[in-house]
Amino acid sequence: MMTDPIADMLTRIRNAVSVEKPEVAMPLSKVKRGVAEVLKREGYIWDWTEEAIDGRPVKDLRIDLKYGPNGERVIRHIKRVSSPGRRVYSRANDLRPILNGLGISIISSSRGVISDREARQKKLGGEVLCELW
Repeated sequence: MMTDPIADMLTRIRNAVSVEKPEVAMPLSKVKRGVAEVLKREGYIWDWTEEAIDGRPVKDLRIDLKYGPNGERVIRHIKRVSSPGRRVYSRANDLRPILNGLGISIISSSRGVISDREARQKKLGGEVLCELW
């Protein structure tokens, strides 16, 4: 039984990037779909798709990872901030740019999963899921 599916997602991405795989697959959930959409909007991945597993009603989330023209990693660091045992919440005013704006935090807000830039712009706070650069 998995206790933290978001940490599992981030670990799968981190492991796939470290061995330079072109894509990574994981079980689908609404929050994971939101995180993948934020990664796509911010330019950290090419795209994501939902795929059925062998005709069953269960679906997979497949993420196409992005690399630079010479194979350099776009995602260099990805870290879970909030966990099931220690939730971390932040107001929009308290969200600071990661790496002077070169990285992002992913926030789960009342309006869905958004990046820290969007949260500051919309003046929304929420649970800080992860940060990456």
